[in-house]
Amino acid sequence: MFRLISTRSRLTAIAFTGLILAACGPEKPALSVAPSKPPEVTVGARIVDQAGAYRNFIDRTSAISPAFVDGAMVAKSVEAGSAIESGQIMQGIIGYGAIVALEDPAFVAGVRAQAIGEVQRQQLAESLAANPYNVLAISGSSSAASRVALVLAEDGQRLYDAGKAVKQAAYDVQKQAWSKKEVANRTGRLANAKSLSAVQFDSDLGEAELRAHAAGRRPPGGPVSPPYTQTVVRSVAVAAMAVLGQAGALRNDTVSAVMQDPNTGSCARMTKLNLNQCLAVSKPYYEDIFCLGQHIMMDSGRCVIRAAGLPEPYEARFVPTVRPLKPAPAPTRRTAPKKK
Repeated sequence: MFRLISTRSRLTAIAFTGLILAACGPEKPALSVAPSKPPEVTVGARIVDQAGAYRNFIDRTSAISPAFVDGAMVAKSVEAGSAIESGQIMQGIIGYGAIVALEDPAFVAGVRAQAIGEVQRQQLAESLAANPYNVLAISGSSSAASRVALVLAEDGQRLYDAGKAVKQAAYDVQKQAWSKKEVANRTGRLANAKSLSAVQFDSDLGEAELRAHAAGRRPPGGPVSPPYTQTVVRSVAVAAMAVLGQAGALRNDTVSAVMQDPNTGSCARMTKLNLNQCLAVSKPYYEDIFCLGQHIMMDSGRCVIRAAGLPEPYEARFVPTVRPLKPAPAPTRRTAPKKK
């Protein structure tokens, strides 16, 4: 009886051991999740359109010559400088800033290292859309932000300096007879400037041209230290979304929301308002030149420099020197001749 039980126990133990070994089986290699191939950097059509409009505005307006010779040249320059809508300036600055940030290889590498899979890329893009300042946690973001700030400030300074020369021309041409004539069709000229300021400008610049233009920008100065402005941060955030493949046409609404800086938008709107008020009271052509130089060019340049976060240029105001009046000479007392 004892032997039977022992044999049965041994058989049971052997069978149980076999089940365990069968369950374990041969050792299998651990599964590894390979990172997916990084997507192509996708700069959506909306970013390209707005960035191109901004680029055209800066280049076109900065090229206005102060060497005015007649009223027709003044009218043409005012029309050229008015042809962009305030909101488009705001989004255009951010769009072009994003393209500048994409030319920073350390930043692009940092974004790709942060999200190696499709799910991670989508999650990071959603995080940036919810709060663009999250981009500052990505390696390389500081160098990209510094580059964006310097490039935008250079654009603004160039426009400001060109406007200062045009404003000076308003005083220089006052001796010329044509500049004293009243502007032709003043009401129509003002209405045209207002309508041009309310219409989105269609750019003819493509992504390749904008990328090539941004790649050649090496402004002096820097690095720019934080804190960065909303415009700079949002530019870098949009660039990160492009690296993640999350800034294409299907993301237009999301990208458009990121490309909103109320501070820059307010500055651009105030510039347009001041221009319209200036043109409303301007009569001779030399006053139109002043409106052009001060409000279209210098004020817009200040808006761009302010959006970049760099110090705005100082413009000394003319203060006449008040000299004290010389005291009047005391009246001479004439003495009557003595009578002989």
